[in-house]
Amino acid sequence: MNQLAPYATLVLRLAVGGVFLRHGIMKLDSGVTATAAFLRGAGLPFAELWALVLIAIETVGAACVLLGVWTRLWAAVMAVEMVVAILAVRVRAGAVFELEALLFAGALALVALGDGPVSVGLKFRKS
Repeated sequence: MNQLAPYATLVLRLAVGGVFLRHGIMKLDSGVTATAAFLRGAGLPFAELWALVLIAIETVGAACVLLGVWTRLWAAVMAVEMVVAILAVRVRAGAVFELEALLFAGALALVALGDGPVSVGLKFRKS
C-alpha cells in the first residue's frame, strides 16, 4: 500500500457527501411538498414523511460525511437510500441508474473505510 492510500477516504467522502448535499439542498429549496409530490408520483406511501427523511439524510447526513463524523452510520443510511431509489424509482420508471449505483458503491465503501485519517471525527475519537 502506498502512503497516499489512506487519504483516498477523504476524496471518497468529499465526492459522496458533496453529491448528496447538492441533492439535499435542491430538495430543501424545492420544499417538502414538492419532494413529497415526486415520491407520491413514484408510488411511495407516506410521501411527506419520506420527504423529510430524505432531506435530513441528504443534508445533515451529507454534512457529517463531508466532515468525517459518524461516516459509517450515515454512509449505511445513504446506501439503503440508494437501493430504494434504484428499485422503487429508477427501475420502476425504466430509467438509467448509473448515478445511484455509483453513490451506492461509494457509500458502501465508506461503510467499510469509516472516517479516514483526515476528519473531524478523528478529533472526537481521541478526546
